[in-house]
Amino acid sequence: MTEVCLLGDKNCVPCEGGVPALTETEAKALMKQLDDGWELSGDAKFLKRRLEFKGFAKATYTANLAAFLGDQQGHHPDIAFGWGYCSVTFTTHAIDGLSENDFICAAKFDAMLAK
Repeated sequence: MTEVCLLGDKNCVPCEGGVPALTETEAKALMKQLDDGWELSGDAKFLKRRLEFKGFAKATYTANLAAFLGDQQGHHPDIAFGWGYCSVTFTTHAIDGLSENDFICAAKFDAMLAK
């Protein structure tokens, strides 16, 4: 029997380069494990999710969740927020593309938002 390990159950491993970025096909397959709100860039180099709110406090809270997750996993997203929105982008700069770490963090972020 094949054991399935969900992305959200994994933890990031340090990436210092020297490994190939995920292919577009690999990235699209992993997208199926994420919330529909995530978008894969056209060049398959980053994941982005934009959330909208009625106010500033929830946007700030969401940005702080993403920052906390980044520190916890050692894999830090780019975060932009303001009144009514928070945008979170994951990429692996060391390989100029996506790694499994990006999808792990996106899945964990989804789980945090669901609580």
